[in-house]
Amino acid sequence: MTTQTGTGKYEQLLARCRSLDPIVTAVAHPCEATALTGAIDAAAKGLIAPILVGPTTKIQEVSRAAGIDLSAARIVDAPHSHASAAAAVALVRKGEAELLMKGSLHTDELLGAVVARETGLRTGRRLSHAFIMDVPTYHKVLVVTDAAINIAPSLEEKADICQNAIDLAVSLGVTRPKVAILAAVETVNSKMPATIDAAALCKMAERGQITAGVLDGPLAFDNAISKDAAKTKGITSEVAGDPDILLAPDLEAGNILAKQLTFLANADSAGLVLGARVPIILTSRADSVRSRIASCAVAVLAAHARRQALQATSA
Repeated sequence: MTTQTGTGKYEQLLARCRSLDPIVTAVAHPCEATALTGAIDAAAKGLIAPILVGPTTKIQEVSRAAGIDLSAARIVDAPHSHASAAAAVALVRKGEAELLMKGSLHTDELLGAVVARETGLRTGRRLSHAFIMDVPTYHKVLVVTDAAINIAPSLEEKADICQNAIDLAVSLGVTRPKVAILAAVETVNSKMPATIDAAALCKMAERGQITAGVLDGPLAFDNAISKDAAKTKGITSEVAGDPDILLAPDLEAGNILAKQLTFLANADSAGLVLGARVPIILTSRADSVRSRIASCAVAVLAAHARRQALQATSA
């Protein structure tokens, strides 16, 4: 499902990447045609320099059957999907790759290698997933989080999810990302824990526990997206009608919201896992080529922002 071509929000992200060097990316187990095509297409666009990690014979068989040219790609042999995930993570740990990309293995298998205590890519931050969505009826890129990893996040976990999304939005060029913290209503109600979490997150931002963003909540979805709806309810808010990020109360709400936008509003969605040492590109066999390329573009921008931050720290 696509929006306008040439002038769409994703095309603007790709335009920002044209002046950037490709990022070396460890692609875990690209042993199916769509997974392999996604990596090679992103390489052809100048976004990534893929290292294909998996059974060499299988990868070559898939490439021949699909007519994919692997002449420019490095292959690291690994006997099976579990070993592919571990080897791809090891490439990142050794500094040979700055991005990690899911191939045709299960997400849980890849993330299992990422969160392994001794050999993974854990940080002090909670892992979270973000959909970066190009919604035809909305005026800018919209981040929806978390819709894939944290089932029923605690307040502290929501703070990490929020900070991950803010950091991502900043890397995409947003100066002060606006975060709408979603609930069913816009008033705090002790019988609705999501509203209490929303109010607490706003106070945490005031006290510097969440930084670089503007938070408001609880906000019902209509109040978050529509200035007119917020005005009708008497809500005065810098965020209402103009959020960059929608923070869902739990995974079910976030997942339903993202899929509604995709299938009812013809939105494209790119997907990243945040909070690890490097961004992790999550693609699905159901993703369009445009969405897969967009996922890589967003990850490249995030990786370059990370590189700049590390250089600034070491300077």
